[in-house]
Amino acid sequence: MATASARHILVSDEAQCQQLKTDIQGGADFADVAKQHSSCPSGSNGGDLGEFGPGMMVPEFDKVVFSADVNAVQGPVKTQFGYHLLEVTARSE
Repeated sequence: MATASARHILVSDEAQCQQLKTDIQGGADFADVAKQHSSCPSGSNGGDLGEFGPGMMVPEFDKVVFSADVNAVQGPVKTQFGYHLLEVTARSE
């Protein structure tokens, strides 16, 4: 079974999410941005979600995490929780 490791940043506003993505693409550290802005408890760990398999996260996450390039920031991704930036840090088939 495929597994992936990822980290994310969760915010309530799409515009803020896009701005944080721009900041990261401009050189800001993903983990530092997560610690400062993410409303998810994982933010204190730099947004690290650990390793998980398909179906363990919401469908919107799975779609991105199991198809996006590794080590590239994806998003904004809208879920029932808000807007996410996602970064797949590892994936195995």
